[in-house]
Amino acid sequence: MDQRYSKAQFASILGIIANLILAVIKGVAGVFTNSKALIADAFHSASDVVSSFAVLIGIRAARKPPDPEHPYGHGKAENIATLIVSILLIVVGVEILLDSIQSIWDRTTENTSTYALYVVIFSILVKEALFQYKHRLGKKINSSAIIADAWHHRSDAISSFIALAGIGLSILGREYDITALLYFDPVAGSMIAVLVMWMGFKLGKDAVHVTLETVLDDEETKEFFKTTMTVGGVERVDMLNARSHGSYVIIDVKISVDPNITVDQGHSIAARVKERLMEKHAEVQDVYVHVNPYH
Repeated sequence: MDQRYSKAQFASILGIIANLILAVIKGVAGVFTNSKALIADAFHSASDVVSSFAVLIGIRAARKPPDPEHPYGHGKAENIATLIVSILLIVVGVEILLDSIQSIWDRTTENTSTYALYVVIFSILVKEALFQYKHRLGKKINSSAIIADAWHHRSDAISSFIALAGIGLSILGREYDITALLYFDPVAGSMIAVLVMWMGFKLGKDAVHVTLETVLDDEETKEFFKTTMTVGGVERVDMLNARSHGSYVIIDVKISVDPNITVDQGHSIAARVKERLMEKHAEVQDVYVHVNPYH
């Protein structure tokens, strides 16, 4: 658990530093190159800074052991962090969309400098590298918050691609005196906004799904069933519910055993079920076993 925490913390801090640098570079470049798309992209990177802080807070909270008030642990703190990220994405997306639409509506166009293209290309390379690193790490350590933050980087990389297209077309419009192409910069800003809001909605939906303690489906729990049935003395699995608590799973299972054995023997079988499930499935943090008589 300590190794998992250290890796997740390092990834979050790395994301904060990288996003802060990119936000400043894109923001300054956007102002000096008169690019609405690049300024919008800078705000997207700035939102990544806040989201990475939220993820870091969630990871630290999730590391706390169970206590009387939180007997199932603090794993859902990561999902709360994910929800914060999603809300932030939606808010930023709305702001970018309104600003871009206003520019198009007012028919205000700016002469975008070619330097904006270099900044966007640099941003794409950095954000895609961060996505690959965090997505693989999130899968490896089973952290929903790290995976959510990785997709935040990917959405920023995609939005930078859109900004690249918008800025490029705007520059072509200036070079060849094609007025219609000049509007592609704010149009790109609008597209970025829609992308940002969609990503926020998707991540928020997944976070709420876990927070509401929706149980895993039959396909996801079939291996738990199989493992339980390998324990000697278990005659039947009457019920098995597995709930995701962020990076780990809590299982509630009802088993049937020989009705003629003693209470102590039934308790021993239940203990072996718990032990077997936690040994064979690394994501299982705790198991609650109810013993029924087999008829």
